[in-house]
Amino acid sequence: MSKKVDVAIIGAGTAGLHTFGQVRQKTSNVVLINAGHYGTTCARVGCMPSKVLIEVAKEFSRRQHFENFGIEGSLTINRAQVMKHVRRMRDGFVGRVMEGVNKIGDKNIKGRARFVEPQVLEVNGEHIHANKIVIATGSRPIMPPEWQKLGVITSDDFFELEDLPDSIAIIGLGIIGSEIGQALGRLGIRVVGVEMLSTVGSLSDPVINKVAIEEFSKDFEQLWLGSAAQLSDDPAGGIKVETEQGQSTTVDMVLASLGRRPNFDNMGLEEVFGIDLSNGLKGLINPHTMQLGYFPVFVAGDVTSIRPILHEVADDGVIAGYNAVRDTATAFKRRVPLGIAFSDPQIVIVGASFAELEGQDIVIGERGFVMQGRTKVMARTHGHLRVYADRQSGRLLGAEMMIPDGEYIGHFLAMAIEHEMTVQDVLLTPFYHPTVMEGLDDALKAIAAQLGKSKINLGLLEK
Repeated sequence: MSKKVDVAIIGAGTAGLHTFGQVRQKTSNVVLINAGHYGTTCARVGCMPSKVLIEVAKEFSRRQHFENFGIEGSLTINRAQVMKHVRRMRDGFVGRVMEGVNKIGDKNIKGRARFVEPQVLEVNGEHIHANKIVIATGSRPIMPPEWQKLGVITSDDFFELEDLPDSIAIIGLGIIGSEIGQALGRLGIRVVGVEMLSTVGSLSDPVINKVAIEEFSKDFEQLWLGSAAQLSDDPAGGIKVETEQGQSTTVDMVLASLGRRPNFDNMGLEEVFGIDLSNGLKGLINPHTMQLGYFPVFVAGDVTSIRPILHEVADDGVIAGYNAVRDTATAFKRRVPLGIAFSDPQIVIVGASFAELEGQDIVIGERGFVMQGRTKVMARTHGHLRVYADRQSGRLLGAEMMIPDGEYIGHFLAMAIEHEMTVQDVLLTPFYHPTVMEGLDDALKAIAAQLGKSKINLGLLEK
Protein backbone atom coordinates (compact mmCIF):
# COMPACT_ATOMS: atom_id res chain seq x y z
CA MET A 1 0.00 0.00 0.00
CA SER A 2 1.04 3.60 -0.51
CA LYS A 3 -0.35 7.11 -0.17
CA LYS A 4 0.57 10.51 -1.56
CA VAL A 5 0.70 13.68 0.52
CA ASP A 6 1.89 17.23 0.08
CA VAL A 7 3.96 17.17 3.28
CA ALA A 8 5.08 14.42 5.63
CA ILE A 9 6.34 15.53 9.06
CA ILE A 10 8.45 13.12 11.10
CA GLY A 11 8.24 13.88 14.81
CA ALA A 12 5.45 15.25 17.02
CA GLY A 13 7.45 17.35 19.45
CA THR A 14 7.45 21.14 19.68
CA ALA A 15 9.06 21.60 16.26
CA GLY A 16 6.88 19.01 14.56
CA LEU A 17 3.65 20.38 15.98
CA HIS A 18 4.54 23.93 14.93
CA THR A 19 5.41 22.62 11.47
CA PHE A 20 2.05 20.86 11.27
CA GLY A 21 0.17 24.00 12.31
CA GLN A 22 1.94 26.04 9.64
CA VAL A 23 1.42 23.47 6.89
CA ARG A 24 -2.29 23.10 7.70
CA GLN A 25 -2.79 26.76 6.82
CA LYS A 26 -1.94 25.87 3.22
CA THR A 27 -3.01 22.23 2.77
CA SER A 28 -4.87 19.48 4.59
CA ASN A 29 -3.00 16.76 2.70
CA VAL A 30 -0.37 16.29 5.42
CA VAL A 31 0.63 13.52 7.81
CA LEU A 32 2.41 13.66 11.17
CA ILE A 33 4.51 10.54 11.86
CA ASN A 34 5.80 9.82 15.36
CA ALA A 35 7.62 6.80 16.77
CA GLY A 36 8.40 7.92 20.30
CA HIS A 37 6.59 9.47 23.23
CA TYR A 38 4.05 12.20 22.64
CA GLY A 39 3.89 15.33 24.79
CA THR A 40 7.12 17.18 23.77
CA THR A 41 10.49 17.03 25.52
CA CYS A 42 9.80 20.36 27.23
CA ALA A 43 6.57 19.25 28.89
CA ARG A 44 7.62 15.66 29.71
CA VAL A 45 11.25 15.75 30.81
CA GLY A 46 12.60 19.25 30.21
CA CYS A 47 11.60 22.84 30.86
CA MET A 48 8.41 22.33 32.84
CA PRO A 49 9.01 19.52 35.37
CA SER A 50 12.51 20.85 36.08
CA LYS A 51 11.09 24.30 36.88
CA VAL A 52 8.58 22.76 39.29
CA LEU A 53 11.42 21.06 41.18
CA ILE A 54 13.50 24.24 41.12
CA GLU A 55 10.62 26.32 42.48
CA VAL A 56 10.06 23.92 45.39
CA ALA A 57 13.77 24.00 46.23
CA LYS A 58 13.92 27.79 46.00
CA GLU A 59 10.95 28.23 48.33
CA PHE A 60 12.38 25.75 50.83
CA SER A 61 15.76 27.51 50.81
CA ARG A 62 14.11 30.79 51.83
CA ARG A 63 13.81 29.39 55.37
CA GLN A 64 17.40 30.48 56.05
CA HIS A 65 16.18 34.11 56.10
CA PHE A 66 13.13 33.53 58.31
CA GLU A 67 14.83 34.47 61.58
CA ASN A 68 15.93 37.84 60.17
CA PHE A 69 12.44 38.41 58.79
CA GLY A 70 10.88 37.66 62.18
CA ILE A 71 9.25 34.46 60.93
CA GLU A 72 9.41 31.71 63.55
CA GLY A 73 9.09 27.94 63.27
CA SER A 74 10.93 25.18 61.45
CA LEU A 75 10.24 23.42 58.17
CA THR A 76 10.99 19.94 56.85
CA ILE A 77 10.86 18.49 53.37
CA ASN A 78 9.00 15.36 52.23
CA ARG A 79 11.01 14.28 49.20
CA ALA A 80 8.50 11.71 48.00
CA GLN A 81 5.76 14.34 48.13
CA VAL A 82 8.00 16.74 46.19
CA MET A 83 8.39 14.22 43.36
CA LYS A 84 4.67 13.44 43.43
CA HIS A 85 3.96 17.17 43.03
CA VAL A 86 6.48 17.41 40.17
CA ARG A 87 4.86 14.49 38.32
CA ARG A 88 1.35 15.83 38.91
CA MET A 89 2.30 19.18 37.42
CA ARG A 90 4.22 17.46 34.61
CA ASP A 91 1.20 15.34 33.71
CA GLY A 92 -0.89 18.49 33.50
CA PHE A 93 1.53 20.12 31.07
CA VAL A 94 1.69 16.97 28.95
CA GLY A 95 -2.10 16.72 28.99
CA ARG A 96 -2.40 20.20 27.50
CA VAL A 97 -0.04 19.22 24.69
CA MET A 98 -1.98 16.01 24.07
CA GLU A 99 -5.20 17.97 23.64
CA GLY A 100 -3.64 19.49 20.54
CA VAL A 101 -2.23 16.18 19.32
CA ASN A 102 -5.61 14.47 19.65
CA LYS A 103 -7.20 17.08 17.39
CA ILE A 104 -4.92 15.97 14.55
CA GLY A 105 -6.98 12.80 14.18
CA ASP A 106 -6.22 10.45 11.29
CA LYS A 107 -3.40 12.72 10.09
CA ASN A 108 -1.35 11.34 12.99
CA ILE A 109 0.49 8.09 12.25
CA LYS A 110 2.18 6.10 15.01
CA GLY A 111 5.28 4.45 13.58
CA ARG A 112 8.95 4.79 12.63
CA ALA A 113 9.75 6.48 9.32
CA ARG A 114 12.67 5.59 7.07
CA PHE A 115 13.68 7.13 3.75
CA VAL A 116 13.67 4.73 0.79
CA GLU A 117 13.86 7.51 -1.82
CA PRO A 118 14.34 11.31 -1.49
CA GLN A 119 10.55 11.82 -1.42
CA VAL A 120 9.38 8.42 -0.22
CA LEU A 121 9.12 7.18 3.36
CA GLU A 122 8.40 3.69 4.62
CA VAL A 123 6.22 3.59 7.72
CA ASN A 124 4.72 0.41 9.16
CA GLY A 125 5.33 -1.35 5.83
CA GLU A 126 3.52 1.36 3.88
CA HIS A 127 5.12 3.80 1.44
CA ILE A 128 4.28 7.48 1.83
CA HIS A 129 5.13 9.68 -1.18
CA ALA A 130 5.53 13.34 -0.19
CA ASN A 131 6.32 16.47 -2.17
CA LYS A 132 8.24 17.74 0.88
CA ILE A 133 9.39 16.03 4.05
CA VAL A 134 10.18 17.68 7.40
CA ILE A 135 12.42 15.92 9.92
CA ALA A 136 11.67 16.97 13.51
CA THR A 137 12.73 13.87 15.42
CA GLY A 138 14.25 15.62 18.43
CA SER A 139 17.12 14.38 20.57
CA ARG A 140 17.93 12.07 23.47
CA PRO A 141 20.33 12.27 26.42
CA ILE A 142 23.87 11.02 25.87
CA MET A 143 24.60 7.95 27.98
CA PRO A 144 27.81 5.87 27.81
CA PRO A 145 26.74 2.18 27.56
CA GLU A 146 29.01 1.15 30.43
CA TRP A 147 27.33 3.73 32.69
CA GLN A 148 23.87 2.43 31.85
CA LYS A 149 24.86 -0.97 33.27
CA LEU A 150 25.63 0.75 36.57
CA GLY A 151 22.12 2.17 36.80
CA VAL A 152 23.10 5.74 35.96
CA ILE A 153 20.06 7.85 35.06
CA THR A 154 19.47 10.82 32.72
CA SER A 155 17.07 13.74 32.85
CA ASP A 156 14.62 11.56 30.90
CA ASP A 157 14.53 9.15 33.88
CA PHE A 158 14.83 11.61 36.74
CA PHE A 159 11.24 12.81 36.93
CA GLU A 160 9.95 9.25 37.19
CA LEU A 161 11.70 8.81 40.56
CA GLU A 162 9.18 8.22 43.34
CA ASP A 163 11.66 9.41 45.94
CA LEU A 164 15.03 11.15 46.01
CA PRO A 165 18.33 9.62 47.17
CA ASP A 166 20.40 10.85 50.10
CA SER A 167 23.35 11.51 47.77
CA ILE A 168 23.83 12.01 44.04
CA ALA A 169 26.59 12.90 41.60
CA ILE A 170 25.75 15.15 38.65
CA ILE A 171 28.10 14.46 35.72
CA GLY A 172 28.01 17.48 33.42
CA LEU A 173 27.27 20.98 34.71
CA GLY A 174 25.72 22.67 31.73
CA ILE A 175 22.31 24.24 32.17
CA ILE A 176 20.40 21.05 33.04
CA GLY A 177 23.02 19.66 35.40
CA SER A 178 23.52 22.99 37.17
CA GLU A 179 19.79 23.56 37.64
CA ILE A 180 18.95 20.10 38.95
CA GLY A 181 22.11 19.83 41.07
CA GLN A 182 21.49 23.12 42.86
CA ALA A 183 17.83 22.28 43.44
CA LEU A 184 18.68 18.89 44.97
CA GLY A 185 21.32 20.45 47.20
CA ARG A 186 18.71 22.87 48.51
CA LEU A 187 16.41 19.95 49.29
CA GLY A 188 19.03 18.56 51.68
CA ILE A 189 20.64 16.03 49.36
CA ARG A 190 24.42 15.61 49.24
CA VAL A 191 25.36 16.63 45.70
CA VAL A 192 28.71 16.26 43.97
CA GLY A 193 29.14 17.94 40.58
CA VAL A 194 31.71 16.90 37.97
CA GLU A 195 32.42 18.85 34.77
CA MET A 196 35.12 18.31 32.12
CA LEU A 197 35.27 22.02 31.34
CA SER A 198 36.31 24.83 33.65
CA THR A 199 32.98 26.58 33.04
CA VAL A 200 29.45 25.92 34.31
CA GLY A 201 25.99 26.79 33.05
CA SER A 202 27.21 27.33 29.45
CA LEU A 203 28.92 30.58 30.50
CA SER A 204 31.95 31.93 28.66
CA ASP A 205 32.54 35.22 30.52
CA PRO A 206 35.30 34.44 33.08
CA VAL A 207 33.95 36.96 35.61
CA ILE A 208 30.40 35.59 35.54
CA ASN A 209 31.68 32.01 35.49
CA LYS A 210 33.67 32.67 38.68
CA VAL A 211 30.54 34.06 40.32
CA ALA A 212 28.54 31.01 39.20
CA ILE A 213 31.08 28.58 40.63
CA GLU A 214 31.00 30.44 43.95
CA GLU A 215 27.19 30.35 44.00
CA PHE A 216 26.90 26.66 43.13
CA SER A 217 29.54 25.79 45.71
CA LYS A 218 27.04 26.87 48.38
CA ASP A 219 24.62 24.08 47.41
CA PHE A 220 26.93 21.39 45.99
CA GLU A 221 29.02 19.56 48.57
CA GLN A 222 31.81 19.31 45.98
CA LEU A 223 32.42 20.83 42.55
CA TRP A 224 35.11 19.05 40.53
CA LEU A 225 35.86 21.02 37.37
CA GLY A 226 38.27 20.39 34.52
CA SER A 227 38.17 16.61 34.83
CA ALA A 228 36.29 13.64 33.40
CA ALA A 229 34.50 11.19 35.69
CA GLN A 230 35.11 7.46 35.99
CA LEU A 231 32.32 5.38 37.50
CA SER A 232 32.35 1.93 39.07
CA ASP A 233 30.37 -0.24 41.47
CA ASP A 234 31.36 0.27 45.09
CA PRO A 235 31.51 -3.13 46.86
CA ALA A 236 30.03 -1.50 49.95
CA GLY A 237 27.06 -0.24 47.91
CA GLY A 238 26.34 2.70 45.67
CA ILE A 239 28.35 4.06 42.74
CA LYS A 240 31.94 5.17 43.10
CA VAL A 241 32.85 8.40 41.32
CA GLU A 242 36.49 9.22 40.62
CA THR A 243 38.28 11.89 38.61
CA GLU A 244 41.63 12.12 36.86
CA GLN A 245 42.70 14.61 39.54
CA GLY A 246 42.35 12.03 42.30
CA GLN A 247 39.01 13.05 43.82
CA SER A 248 36.77 10.19 44.88
CA THR A 249 33.39 9.68 46.51
CA THR A 250 30.56 7.15 46.66
CA VAL A 251 26.96 8.17 46.05
CA ASP A 252 23.56 6.50 45.98
CA MET A 253 22.76 7.71 42.46
CA VAL A 254 24.41 9.29 39.43
CA LEU A 255 22.70 11.60 36.94
CA ALA A 256 24.43 11.89 33.56
CA SER A 257 23.94 15.37 32.11
CA LEU A 258 26.33 15.13 29.17
CA GLY A 259 24.22 16.86 26.55
CA ARG A 260 21.83 15.40 24.00
CA ARG A 261 22.29 13.42 20.79
CA PRO A 262 20.12 14.15 17.71
CA ASN A 263 17.72 11.41 16.63
CA PHE A 264 18.51 10.63 12.99
CA ASP A 265 19.72 7.05 13.43
CA ASN A 266 18.51 4.42 10.96
CA MET A 267 16.47 6.88 8.92
CA GLY A 268 18.29 6.09 5.66
CA LEU A 269 19.55 9.66 5.26
CA GLU A 270 23.13 8.74 4.45
CA GLU A 271 22.18 6.05 1.96
CA VAL A 272 19.40 7.93 0.16
CA PHE A 273 20.96 11.40 0.06
CA GLY A 274 24.64 10.45 0.06
CA ILE A 275 25.48 12.78 2.97
CA ASP A 276 28.01 12.35 5.76
CA LEU A 277 26.35 12.53 9.17
CA SER A 278 29.45 11.84 11.25
CA ASN A 279 29.30 15.45 12.51
CA GLY A 280 25.51 15.61 12.66
CA LEU A 281 23.11 17.72 10.62
CA LYS A 282 24.10 21.16 11.90
CA GLY A 283 26.44 22.13 9.05
CA LEU A 284 24.11 20.72 6.40
CA ILE A 285 21.06 22.85 7.20
CA ASN A 286 20.40 26.47 6.28
CA PRO A 287 19.21 27.94 9.62
CA HIS A 288 17.24 30.65 7.79
CA THR A 289 15.24 28.28 5.55
CA MET A 290 15.69 25.01 7.53
CA GLN A 291 16.33 23.22 4.21
CA LEU A 292 18.68 20.25 4.09
CA GLY A 293 21.07 21.11 1.26
CA TYR A 294 19.04 21.44 -1.94
CA PHE A 295 16.87 18.42 -1.20
CA PRO A 296 13.06 18.54 -0.81
CA VAL A 297 13.65 18.03 2.90
CA PHE A 298 13.54 20.44 5.82
CA VAL A 299 14.80 19.87 9.36
CA ALA A 300 13.50 21.49 12.55
CA GLY A 301 14.04 21.35 16.29
CA ASP A 302 16.60 19.68 18.53
CA VAL A 303 17.66 17.25 15.80
CA THR A 304 19.40 20.18 14.06
CA SER A 305 21.70 20.78 17.08
CA ILE A 306 21.59 24.50 16.20
CA ARG A 307 19.65 26.20 19.02
CA PRO A 308 17.95 23.57 21.22
CA ILE A 309 15.74 26.07 23.08
CA LEU A 310 11.94 25.92 22.96
CA HIS A 311 11.18 29.24 21.27
CA GLU A 312 13.94 28.57 18.74
CA VAL A 313 12.73 25.09 17.82
CA ALA A 314 9.20 26.46 17.54
CA ASP A 315 10.55 29.01 15.06
CA ASP A 316 12.34 26.18 13.24
CA GLY A 317 9.00 24.46 12.83
CA VAL A 318 7.23 27.56 11.57
CA ILE A 319 9.98 28.25 9.02
CA ALA A 320 10.14 24.61 7.88
CA GLY A 321 6.36 24.41 7.61
CA TYR A 322 6.13 27.66 5.66
CA ASN A 323 8.76 26.55 3.15
CA ALA A 324 7.51 22.98 2.85
CA VAL A 325 4.33 24.15 1.10
CA ARG A 326 6.00 26.55 -1.32
CA ASP A 327 8.00 26.09 -4.50
CA THR A 328 10.83 28.36 -3.39
CA ALA A 329 12.28 28.49 0.11
CA THR A 330 12.18 31.87 1.88
CA ALA A 331 14.99 32.85 4.24
CA PHE A 332 13.95 34.29 7.61
CA LYS A 333 15.99 36.41 10.04
CA ARG A 334 16.43 34.58 13.34
CA ARG A 335 15.71 36.12 16.69
CA VAL A 336 18.38 37.48 19.01
CA PRO A 337 19.86 34.54 20.98
CA LEU A 338 18.48 34.29 24.51
CA GLY A 339 19.27 31.50 26.94
CA ILE A 340 18.24 31.27 30.59
CA ALA A 341 19.20 28.80 33.30
CA PHE A 342 16.72 28.86 36.18
CA SER A 343 19.35 28.53 38.85
CA ASP A 344 19.37 30.94 41.78
CA PRO A 345 20.52 33.50 40.84
CA GLN A 346 19.49 32.98 37.23
CA ILE A 347 22.11 32.60 34.51
CA VAL A 348 21.26 34.56 31.36
CA ILE A 349 23.17 34.81 28.08
CA VAL A 350 21.64 37.24 25.59
CA GLY A 351 22.85 38.40 22.19
CA ALA A 352 26.52 37.71 21.51
CA SER A 353 28.35 35.87 24.29
CA PHE A 354 31.73 36.93 25.68
CA ALA A 355 33.42 34.16 23.67
CA GLU A 356 31.70 35.18 20.44
CA LEU A 357 32.99 38.76 20.83
CA GLU A 358 36.61 37.74 21.33
CA GLY A 359 38.90 39.97 19.28
CA GLN A 360 36.28 42.67 18.71
CA ASP A 361 36.62 46.24 20.01
CA ILE A 362 34.03 46.24 22.77
CA VAL A 363 33.30 48.10 25.98
CA ILE A 364 32.08 46.21 29.05
CA GLY A 365 29.82 47.64 31.73
CA GLU A 366 29.24 45.64 34.88
CA ARG A 367 27.37 45.72 38.16
CA GLY A 368 27.49 43.53 41.24
CA PHE A 369 24.24 42.81 43.09
CA VAL A 370 25.59 42.21 46.59
CA MET A 371 24.88 45.84 47.60
CA GLN A 372 22.03 46.54 45.17
CA GLY A 373 18.95 48.05 46.83
CA ARG A 374 16.29 45.68 45.58
CA THR A 375 18.33 42.52 46.21
CA LYS A 376 19.02 43.66 49.79
CA VAL A 377 15.28 44.04 50.39
CA MET A 378 14.68 40.53 48.99
CA ALA A 379 17.62 39.06 50.96
CA ARG A 380 19.07 37.89 47.66
CA THR A 381 22.34 39.80 47.77
CA HIS A 382 24.36 37.93 45.18
CA GLY A 383 25.18 37.89 41.49
CA HIS A 384 26.91 39.91 38.78
CA LEU A 385 26.02 41.45 35.40
CA ARG A 386 28.29 42.18 32.42
CA VAL A 387 26.99 44.02 29.32
CA TYR A 388 28.91 44.31 26.03
CA ALA A 389 28.72 47.21 23.57
CA ASP A 390 30.54 48.23 20.39
CA ARG A 391 33.16 50.86 21.21
CA GLN A 392 32.69 52.91 18.04
CA SER A 393 28.90 53.10 17.87
CA GLY A 394 27.83 52.32 21.44
CA ARG A 395 25.44 49.68 20.03
CA LEU A 396 24.52 46.92 22.48
CA LEU A 397 25.87 43.52 21.44
CA GLY A 398 25.17 41.10 24.27
CA ALA A 399 25.46 40.24 27.94
CA GLU A 400 26.18 37.43 30.37
CA MET A 401 24.91 37.50 33.93
CA MET A 402 24.05 35.52 37.01
CA ILE A 403 21.64 37.71 38.95
CA PRO A 404 18.31 37.52 40.80
CA ASP A 405 15.37 37.67 38.34
CA GLY A 406 17.80 37.92 35.44
CA GLU A 407 15.12 36.66 33.04
CA TYR A 408 13.58 40.15 32.94
CA ILE A 409 16.82 41.96 32.18
CA GLY A 410 17.56 39.29 29.58
CA HIS A 411 14.29 39.93 27.77
CA PHE A 412 14.75 43.70 28.01
CA LEU A 413 18.23 43.48 26.49
CA ALA A 414 17.05 41.08 23.79
CA MET A 415 14.55 43.67 22.62
CA ALA A 416 17.18 46.42 22.69
CA ILE A 417 19.67 44.33 20.72
CA GLU A 418 17.02 43.25 18.23
CA HIS A 419 16.27 46.90 17.49
CA GLU A 420 19.99 47.75 17.31
CA MET A 421 19.74 50.24 20.15
CA THR A 422 22.79 52.00 21.54
CA VAL A 423 23.62 52.43 25.20
CA GLN A 424 22.52 56.05 24.90
CA ASP A 425 19.17 54.96 23.43
CA VAL A 426 18.47 52.63 26.34
CA LEU A 427 19.53 55.20 28.94
CA LEU A 428 16.56 57.30 27.83
CA THR A 429 14.38 54.58 29.37
CA PRO A 430 13.27 55.16 32.99
CA PHE A 431 14.57 52.66 35.55
CA TYR A 432 12.24 52.49 38.53
CA HIS A 433 13.50 52.50 42.13
CA PRO A 434 13.90 50.08 43.80
CA THR A 435 14.07 47.35 41.15
CA VAL A 436 16.63 44.85 39.93
CA MET A 437 16.55 46.74 36.62
CA GLU A 438 18.47 49.58 38.28
CA GLY A 439 21.51 47.31 38.14
CA LEU A 440 21.28 47.36 34.35
CA ASP A 441 21.07 51.16 34.47
CA ASP A 442 24.36 51.23 36.42
CA ALA A 443 26.07 48.86 33.97
CA LEU A 444 24.96 50.94 30.97
CA LYS A 445 26.16 54.16 32.60
CA ALA A 446 29.53 52.49 33.16
CA ILE A 447 29.72 51.81 29.41
CA ALA A 448 28.68 55.38 28.59
CA ALA A 449 31.44 56.72 30.84
CA GLN A 450 34.04 54.65 28.96
CA LEU A 451 32.80 55.90 25.59
CA GLY A 452 33.91 59.43 26.41
CA LYS A 453 32.26 62.63 27.59
CA SER A 454 31.21 63.59 24.06
CA LYS A 455 29.00 60.52 23.93
CA ILE A 456 27.46 60.82 27.40
CA ASN A 457 24.08 62.47 27.72
CA LEU A 458 21.94 63.32 30.70
CA GLY A 459 19.53 60.53 30.06
CA LEU A 460 17.04 63.17 28.98
CA LEU A 461 16.13 64.78 25.66
CA GLU A 462 15.61 68.52 25.19
CA LYS A 463 11.99 69.33 24.45
